[in-house]
Amino acid sequence: MVVLHWLTLFCVVSAVVLILLRDEVAGRAVRQWLLDGHRHFGVLVLLLFVARVALRIRSGKLPPAGNPSPFIRIAAALVHAALYALLLALPVLGWALNDALGKPAHLFGVALPALVSADEDLADELLAWHQDAAWLLLGLVLLHAAAALWHHFVLRDGVLRTMLPKPRR
Repeated sequence: MVVLHWLTLFCVVSAVVLILLRDEVAGRAVRQWLLDGHRHFGVLVLLLFVARVALRIRSGKLPPAGNPSPFIRIAAALVHAALYALLLALPVLGWALNDALGKPAHLFGVALPALVSADEDLADELLAWHQDAAWLLLGLVLLHAAAALWHHFVLRDGVLRTMLPKPRR
């Protein structure tokens, strides 16, 4: 789970960086390359989501570190559920957006099945939902990171250390 967590973060950050860089460059070929990279990382986020859910189902719920209060357990569960929902929704919205634009989604040259047919009005709606969901994901990631730092520096309960990669011996 730790490896999937950090791979997911890497893919999400890469997708964000590529799409933000796209707005800053002028060359058509470079802009298309950045958009394609954004799309690839989005599909990778979807694949990592599936792997995370499968692993979570197989291994069960992890026991809470320390002895968190009921409020903290509920807040953490709600934030994690929202993060998982957005890690599913964002790539699916992006995939459907591609289809609505009449540009099939690809993963490393392999065309993915169409989720919706080409429709400009639907594309406009999907773009708005995709962008709104992206901002919501950013806010939740920041909240999640702040909570991890709070656990580490204020509560000093070791929660952050459980999610850091283990050093090789």
